[in-house]
Amino acid sequence: MKLGRISRSSPDGDQIRLVAVEPERERVIDLAQAYRIARQGTSASAAAARRLAAAYFPSSMAAAIAAGPAFLDAVQWAVDRAGDDASLPVDDVDWVAAVDSPVIRDGLTFPLHMQQFHEKVGGGLPNPQLFKTPGYFKGSTGVSYGHDQEVPYPGYSEFVDYELEIGLIVGAHGSNLTPDEAQERLFGLTIFNDFSARDVQGPEMGMGMGPQKCKDFAYGIGPWITTMDEIADFDALTGSVRVNGEEWTSTKAEGMIYTPAELLAYVSIGDVVQPGDLIGSGTLPNGSALEIDKKLRPGDVVELEISGVGVLRNRLSAEPVVAPWWPQPRPYPFGAEQPEETAR
Repeated sequence: MKLGRISRSSPDGDQIRLVAVEPERERVIDLAQAYRIARQGTSASAAAARRLAAAYFPSSMAAAIAAGPAFLDAVQWAVDRAGDDASLPVDDVDWVAAVDSPVIRDGLTFPLHMQQFHEKVGGGLPNPQLFKTPGYFKGSTGVSYGHDQEVPYPGYSEFVDYELEIGLIVGAHGSNLTPDEAQERLFGLTIFNDFSARDVQGPEMGMGMGPQKCKDFAYGIGPWITTMDEIADFDALTGSVRVNGEEWTSTKAEGMIYTPAELLAYVSIGDVVQPGDLIGSGTLPNGSALEIDKKLRPGDVVELEISGVGVLRNRLSAEPVVAPWWPQPRPYPFGAEQPEETAR
C-alpha cells in the first residue's frame, strides 16, 4: 500500500488530505472523501459519514498512523468500496511532505558513504564509535518539503548538496525496544533527501554540537510512504539520482552497519519513538554530489528514486534566499589562534 498527503482547494482554503496512491493506475484516492461516500452507502447520514471520515483520515499522517491497524483497515475498506468515486489523476495533485513527523532523526549507517565523504573533506577515517553504537542527529520538522515543492536555496551557502536516504516511518509508540520489537513498529518507507550546506557543515560540526544551519533549511520527504508489507528485502532496494534529467549516480541499499530494526531499537533506548517519526537510513553509497565531485546550483531539479517506493523531485529556488540578519563574529578570548568561522 502507498499512502501520501496532498493539498486540495476548498471554500475554506487549502486543505491537506490523506491519499492512497496507485501509480500503476496513475491516480490517487482522497481517502476521507472515499470513506464518506462509502459510509453514506451503508445508510450513515451525511453528517455522521463526515465525522467518521475526519476521525480516520485527518490532515496529519502521523495522527492517522497512530490509530494502528484500524487505519490501514479503513484505507482498504474505503478504496475497495468507493475508490473510483474519489480518485484524482496523479499528475494533477499538489503534494506535501508524505508525513508530518513529530521527530526527524537522521542516521549514518553506510560505511562506503562515510569513507568517501571523509576522503573528500580530508577529515581522516570515519569515527570508530559509529561501529559501536548507531549515530544519528535530530533535524527540524518545520522545513519538510514534499514531492515537486520548491526548496529555498539558502543564501548563506555556496555548496548545497542532496543526500539520497531511505526514511523509516515509525508505526507505534515504543521505548527500550529490542530489534524484534522495533521491526514490528516499522510502518513503511519513504524517500528522505537530507539537503546539506557543505561549506557550512565543517565549521559547524567542529563546535561539537551537531548540525545546525548546514541541515535545518530543507528536508525532502516523499513522494509517499510504501508500507512494509510491500518491501521484500531492504538490502535489495536500489536507488538513483538525476539532476536536470541527467543521471548522476546509481546505488544500492546494502552494507548497513546496523539494520533498520536495530537503528530504531537504539533510538528507543531511554527515549520514546512515536507514530510518524522519521529515521533516515543515512546516505546510500554515492548518494551525495560531494562523493562524485559535483555540486548543485540554484534552479537545479533533483530527482531521487528508490525502487519499490517512487521518485521524489524538488527544484531549488532560482535565487538564493538571503536572511535579513547574520551574526557577526565575536572576539575569541582563549588565545591568538581563532577557530575557523562558520561560512556564511
